[in-house]
Amino acid sequence: MMNLGGPATLDDVEPFLVRLFLDKEIIQLPFQDVLGKFIATRRAPKVRKLYEAIGGGSPILRWTTAQGEAMCRRLDEMSPGTAPHRFYVAFRYTQPFADDALRAMQADGVERAVAFTQYPQWSCSTTGSSLNDLWRAAKRTGLEDAFTWSIIDRWGEHPGFVSAMASTVEDGLEAYPEAERDDVLVMFSAHSLPLSVIDRGDAYPAEIAASVSRVVETIGLRNPWMVTYQSEVGPVRWLGPSTETVIEQLAARGQRNLLVVPIAFTSDHIETLSELDIEYATLAREHGMTGFHRAPALNARPEFLDALADIVHAHLTSGAPYSTQYRTRCPGCVNAACRGVPSKVVSADSVSCAAEAAEDAEREMINSMTSSAA
Repeated sequence: MMNLGGPATLDDVEPFLVRLFLDKEIIQLPFQDVLGKFIATRRAPKVRKLYEAIGGGSPILRWTTAQGEAMCRRLDEMSPGTAPHRFYVAFRYTQPFADDALRAMQADGVERAVAFTQYPQWSCSTTGSSLNDLWRAAKRTGLEDAFTWSIIDRWGEHPGFVSAMASTVEDGLEAYPEAERDDVLVMFSAHSLPLSVIDRGDAYPAEIAASVSRVVETIGLRNPWMVTYQSEVGPVRWLGPSTETVIEQLAARGQRNLLVVPIAFTSDHIETLSELDIEYATLAREHGMTGFHRAPALNARPEFLDALADIVHAHLTSGAPYSTQYRTRCPGCVNAACRGVPSKVVSADSVSCAAEAAEDAEREMINSMTSSAA
């Protein structure tokens, strides 16, 4: 289960930021080794205070662990022939890193592995960079041939994910008095990306739009809605419109009720608990918005946990090593490592054989239980 991660303690904040600002697959800066570290260390005291305000660290590992445990329990029930299922967390900028996950997998005797992005919508900067890091980690640890891989590289339009997101929007609207609900503007906010990434042809804006469209359609949303982007950092141009700026503009226009929906995040972390709940909520109130609310994050919502299990189960039985879009590189891509695959990738034949073996095992189990009952 791959994600960017977050500092678990206040002492982890500066190392986290340094790794982030030195990562050229996320942010490209002149003299990056020097300037990136300078920006990170300069921002660290301020960011440390933000984490202090939300409890002293990011809860993303706790939520990812809870999601992984629940997903595996569901998978064991859905497909007892391939059980037990295990999950491993691989973060980009804080522990556990991809190296840690791979070594734990080796120690547990894992042979078949799925690289499962926890970013629902594809971007080279998120899913792409996490996969690149995973394949580099396999080389670093000497485990290039240890596992047979497949990849879940995007799932922003999966019916279970869409349904769970739709439920959070409905829950958010319930926070308003019934007489005011029709006046609520729904703002779907996603993490922004540098425009240099978008200009290369990255699919992220289109995939965010697709997720939002499915959610709006599922609800039958009659409220006005829009898409904005948050969390810009560093001296580069970012994808907009900016969530922060749009809040100010809407307030100036007289909009009083605004529901923000974190469409690209699967759990609470700094962007929801601090940026949306504290910073943007304060900004909204200062500009006269009396009805600013944030829709709840997916976290351990049972509907979302069901979706995670269904995504993996469907992938395992599909026979596909990755999506049809995965190997399509951005037109302006200059990263030779992008869209790479590991040395051992599952084939349709091997998946078919595994599925047949699982079905046989399940039939045997059912027959055994029937015999015992008789």
